[in-house]
Amino acid sequence: MSWEIVVGIETHAQLATRSKIFSGAATAFGAAPNTQASAVDIALPGVLPVLNGAAVECAIRFGLAVGGTINRRSVFARKNYFYPDLPKGYQISQYERPVVAGGSITLAGGDLQKVVRLTRAHLEEDAGKSLHEDFHGMTGIDLNRAGTPLLEIVSEPELRSAAEAAAYARAMHALVRWIGICDGNMQEGSFRCDANVSVRRAGDPLLGTRCEIKNLNSFRFLEQAIAYEARRQIEILEGGGRIEQETRLFDPERNETRSMRSKEEAHDYRYFPDPDLLPLVLSEAQIERIRGTLPELPEAMRARFVRDYGLSEQDARTLTADRALAEYFEAVANAAKDRKAAANWVMGEVLARLNVADATADQSKVKPPDVAALINLVADGSINLGTAKKLFDERWNAPRALDISVHDEVVVRDLGQLSDASVVARLVDEVLAANPKSVAEFRAGKDKALNALVGQVMKASRGKANPAQVNDLLRRKLQG
Repeated sequence: MSWEIVVGIETHAQLATRSKIFSGAATAFGAAPNTQASAVDIALPGVLPVLNGAAVECAIRFGLAVGGTINRRSVFARKNYFYPDLPKGYQISQYERPVVAGGSITLAGGDLQKVVRLTRAHLEEDAGKSLHEDFHGMTGIDLNRAGTPLLEIVSEPELRSAAEAAAYARAMHALVRWIGICDGNMQEGSFRCDANVSVRRAGDPLLGTRCEIKNLNSFRFLEQAIAYEARRQIEILEGGGRIEQETRLFDPERNETRSMRSKEEAHDYRYFPDPDLLPLVLSEAQIERIRGTLPELPEAMRARFVRDYGLSEQDARTLTADRALAEYFEAVANAAKDRKAAANWVMGEVLARLNVADATADQSKVKPPDVAALINLVADGSINLGTAKKLFDERWNAPRALDISVHDEVVVRDLGQLSDASVVARLVDEVLAANPKSVAEFRAGKDKALNALVGQVMKASRGKANPAQVNDLLRRKLQG
């Protein structure tokens, strides 16, 4: 009998607030160790937590975006455990009544079409960070991160492969960035995933014993860790062994998971309501105000791009993978005469350079009006596509933004498309006379020889001739 993988994901998204969830200390990344840890963060005696309203608004935004239930009354609890970088000896979190219950997220792309239900999303504080590599034989503790607001998002165990789990993580990453509650920087730890992995015989309604893989901060590592862990569990079960419930870490260098500690259950944490924090009570007016600030969500925007711009489902999905890219495309499309060309330019020239530069569309060196101008000049025959791409490259590689408009640059540099048919015909005749070998190869059935001749004509015209016109004229003369 075959095996089925069962995966549930716990996502920790650091919320994009300027201060921590229970203190006024800064949350900026990269400060010297322990310079952003207040008396509240390091748990000095007598200090009291004060809830950050901006963190609450982030949680509400998420709940509305996924169609979850916003609990009008939720409670903060103390989650008790010892760890060196947890100065209070407990973490303030939510347990029995979180701020968001339920909701779902849609996975789509290629053959994958799936709705994954969410169990909950709750607010909590982050712990500090243990530094092992900077000290010989000792561990340093940096409490800058202690108290940073987190939204922990828990999925139902409905993912059935490592690839599905990675697709879920990508979709969640895109969503929290889209609605502006998390910067999603995985290298800095702003977005981390824990994967609960188990296996069972196909058709078995009972879940197997799960192991949790902690702190995965890369989609690739997440997929690799789940694939390895599933194989490990299957080998144990097929060998007659049993799975021990435990927490494991992934070692990307060895591509394996390793045991970290036995997995705790809820009762091990001795949850109880935090006596220093009142219940969080939300009003309908507050929730509706936040609902009014939500941007158009990815699924709705994808449907609109297909309907209003005539894009394919796949193109619309590519262009809405990131909010900045979607807004960039829409700005180009609304100023361009050809919306399909706008999509092709953004998915081609723009996206290729953004990927190389590891940048987002709002950081593009070529702004939407310039891309739209290039598209329009090609559409009305003022320049050819090759000239447009050359101008795009020059603007992208310029050390600073150019003051001159695209249209004016074409005029000043005399880059307009050569439209005099007699001049093009003369250039074609000259190229044919100078390249008898290519002419003979084409007439012998080698179509590729035509490309060489087109290239020679374009060179002779300084790239200004209409390539389609040149191609057509060459064929007629060669076949005449």
